[in-house]
Amino acid sequence: MRTDEFILLEEEYGAHNYKPLDVVIERGRGVWVWDVEGRKYMDCLSAYSAVNQGHCHPRILAAMAEQARRLTLTSRAFRNDQLGVLYKELCDLTNSHKVLPMNSGAEAVETAIKAVRKWGYQVKGVPEDRAEIVVCRNNFHGRTIAVISFSTDPVSRAGFGPFTPGFTVVDFGDAAALEAAVTENTVAFLVEPIQGEAGVIIPPDGYLRQVRRICDEHDMVLICDEIQTGLGRTGKLLAEEHEGVEADLTLIGKALSGGFYPVSAVLSNTEVLGVLKPGEHGSTFGGNPLACAVARAALAVLREEDLIRNAEVMGERFMDGLKRIDNPMIREVRGRGLLIGVELHPEAGGARGYCERLKDAGLLCKETHETIIRFAPPLVITGQEVDWALERIASVLGG
Repeated sequence: MRTDEFILLEEEYGAHNYKPLDVVIERGRGVWVWDVEGRKYMDCLSAYSAVNQGHCHPRILAAMAEQARRLTLTSRAFRNDQLGVLYKELCDLTNSHKVLPMNSGAEAVETAIKAVRKWGYQVKGVPEDRAEIVVCRNNFHGRTIAVISFSTDPVSRAGFGPFTPGFTVVDFGDAAALEAAVTENTVAFLVEPIQGEAGVIIPPDGYLRQVRRICDEHDMVLICDEIQTGLGRTGKLLAEEHEGVEADLTLIGKALSGGFYPVSAVLSNTEVLGVLKPGEHGSTFGGNPLACAVARAALAVLREEDLIRNAEVMGERFMDGLKRIDNPMIREVRGRGLLIGVELHPEAGGARGYCERLKDAGLLCKETHETIIRFAPPLVITGQEVDWALERIASVLGG
């Protein structure tokens, strides 16, 4: 079948809740993917950072195949030989005390919301059903009903009410606004260290340290959503490390499986996750042995192949090259590690057209918030591949 035939099938039989570029990919390896007609592209989105280790990494593939032959699912009604080992490896790696495994990033966020509410009632002493969580404007934490209840994106919310109460919205990067929003019923602050979907928005230096202080002073739980920024993407294992901050709850997902399987986790101190008792929260697939084996291999690849350091070095190279592109339509180039945004002035006519031209030049990326192009290649990218990408980007953006 040809590209246009696959697209027609999607359009006829699929829900129209995405607007992808018109490329139909059939295989991938490392930073490269190929479409159904054999054309080769560099993937500069990494499935929204889910394939930090590169497409179809052979070590993760081998771990998945080996585990799939032995045992895939028991549910949490029984124990399995992979779960506890994954727990320990995650805790050792991230300085966490407890882990609660789930499947998707949105499930991890929902888990955190439930846990901090219960902590607020049982530990902090907030009156029942009065818990409040502070969040940031232009956040992206998923698309469940609870999550879109505190989204400020009209497209995410329109037509989906009524919404879940208990959330207060403040400006991202404004620690004073957070402190002003705190009440006696505030149990937590949920924040992305860098707002990815909002356009790779980096807060002012010291923001997370101020946030940590505010949470400590007001007996609040700090939740860092690192589902996109974590696991090496920004040149640190977790983006919160750039300011030497440890959250009370850290949410990871996406690259936790290297793109092979839906795996997410809530990393926590003992006090918060300790409020959950048997039967109060769970998931049939969460923590299954196949997911655990895949996650263990994905974490090993990040560590042993030095991908976190590579993200830092290659990110600087990528950013430097983008900043040298001479085009008055470019408003700003910003990023950290290999999470980079190029914001265009409105007069440029939107980022979508540039993404389509980049596709034609052999490079796949995606627009966000109309005027921003996000570049986030797999962390296995080499200097030669960065230079290859920059040549194509310059030919499109520099013209």
